[in-house]
Amino acid sequence: MRSFKDNADRTWTVTLNVYAVKKVRDLLQVDLLDLGGDAKDGNGLLYRLIADPVLLVDVLYVVCQEQADEANVTDEQFGRAMAGDAIDGATKAFLEELADSTPSPRDRARARKVIDATWKLIDRAQDVLDARADAELERAAEAALSALGSSSGSSPASSVSSPAP
Repeated sequence: MRSFKDNADRTWTVTLNVYAVKKVRDLLQVDLLDLGGDAKDGNGLLYRLIADPVLLVDVLYVVCQEQADEANVTDEQFGRAMAGDAIDGATKAFLEELADSTPSPRDRARARKVIDATWKLIDRAQDVLDARADAELERAAEAALSALGSSSGSSPASSVSSPAP
């Protein structure tokens, strides 16, 4: 079992078993046992869970619904408390639990490899995006400084009319 904290400082335990998988399948039409799909076209389950925080939070709420009911936390309250670092922690906890809950040792090992490779790919993609953002910011700053340097230095004429003599 894995756990995560939401932004309201509540701790949630992610427990995946046959009942939880069935409940998610019945309520959300998401099959947690089907890790297949092509990540390139965005239909692979891992990609969808990582890329779509709304889907992830819906799945988490269904998985944690008994805990939420005991704490009198509605799905709206649950969703409102999920943003930023809470989503990141919840994603990691959920995917680790998903890998650990697969039926056979070989499937578990494969799921862990896929999840680890997915995190590495995401980290590399983030590095590329960071480098692009840095380059774009530097180009924008240089363009702004260049525009300032090419100004004539004289003050623009006043747009206020002088009264006629």
